[in-house]
Amino acid sequence: MASQPPLFRDPWARREAWRKHPVFSNRAMFSSMFPGLGIAVVAFTTYVIVDNFYGKSHGQGHGH
Repeated sequence: MASQPPLFRDPWARREAWRKHPVFSNRAMFSSMFPGLGIAVVAFTTYVIVDNFYGKSHGQGHGH
């Protein structure tokens, strides 16, 4: 049995195809909303780790 075409064909299917394109997926929209967020998180985490290590190893004294 051969596959039959759908009984009702959507005349606007080509016009609506952009909505299913990967560029417009939720993940792509979220990542383009905050460009550089991943790099910023990595840089800040590295800064905090280095600052904590440097501060503990050199003994900053007692602050007021």
